[in-house]
Amino acid sequence: MARILVVDDQHLIRSGIVTLLRTVDGLGPVVEAADGEEAVAAAREHRPELILMDIKMPRLSGLAAAERIFALGLEPAPRVVVLTTFDEDEFVYAALRAGCSGFLLKDMPPEQLLGAVRACLSADLLVAPARVRRLVEQHAVRPRRGGDEPQATRPPGTDPAGLLTGREIEVLGLVARGLPNEEIAEQMCVSESTVKTHLHRLMTKLSLRSRAQAVVYAYEAGIARVGGGPPRPAGPGA
Repeated sequence: MARILVVDDQHLIRSGIVTLLRTVDGLGPVVEAADGEEAVAAAREHRPELILMDIKMPRLSGLAAAERIFALGLEPAPRVVVLTTFDEDEFVYAALRAGCSGFLLKDMPPEQLLGAVRACLSADLLVAPARVRRLVEQHAVRPRRGGDEPQATRPPGTDPAGLLTGREIEVLGLVARGLPNEEIAEQMCVSESTVKTHLHRLMTKLSLRSRAQAVVYAYEAGIARVGGGPPRPAGPGA
């Protein structure tokens, strides 16, 4: 059973989510934290598989807390999903850029929340690929102002052409287009297991933590182009 950590400084929202999750058979223990500092301590102590994290909190924001949790090097690494409202796209983009797996709206119906939690426990991306691409088009090519908190750590890695094989760059470009592994395998005329191998290797080389972060990286590195333009040419590797 998966251990879940819920982090939100608003007691009513936090307790409501915790109470809801604790009523579901099959989910593991649910722990809670009231701010980012508590979240880091709770992650270190309880090693949750999934963290539902508010973005805007006192003392330490959800974005900063997520980065500290990733830096702990926990094994297995927890998946972090941010809790957000409809008007926080810039913060959501920064969270995906830092390695979070997706986001949930705080006002979603309980049954949708439960379905989303189950989906995140079984998949690596809890956000529609089209939404990721929309966020990228809004934020990836826009210059960031110095001092703005949404400046998350840039996805690690240098020029991908010097790190990735041509096949790995091709896979990353197709992931950025929102294609699932099955469709990528069909388009590349390889097995789905081969796609998974390429994806695992490229994410390891680039120190990427989630599929959503891989999408962001692909656009920021020029492998995928905003507006559907031609991708960056693949490197010389096979």
